[in-house]
Amino acid sequence: MARVKRGVTSHAKHKKTLAAAKGFYGRRKNTIRAAKAAVDKSMQYAYRDRKNKKRTIRALWIQRLNAAVRELGLTYSRFICGLTTAGIMVDRKVLSELAIHEPEAFKAIVEKAKAALPATA
Repeated sequence: MARVKRGVTSHAKHKKTLAAAKGFYGRRKNTIRAAKAAVDKSMQYAYRDRKNKKRTIRALWIQRLNAAVRELGLTYSRFICGLTTAGIMVDRKVLSELAIHEPEAFKAIVEKAKAALPATA
């Protein structure tokens, strides 16, 4: 049986890892052992933060809605309650975009939500 030398494969794997470590500081960019650990950890962060990004963006929509609705005399939670009561099914992303780009349409939605709210003493 012929002997298998693995230099070509190892070199290709190292090259791939070092390419992924481009831009890292110190030995992490050019020493394979440090680069491999750094790249593995960066992949974990990237995976985690792709999930966290969705949370962050939703929180941003909610903050924008709260600010826009307060100008019209409601709070965010009362606004959402009014929308639910009125049967208006529009998600927070669209509402946020409306508040920024179509203030008149947003104001009309807020008025419908206000009208659907039960009168508080």
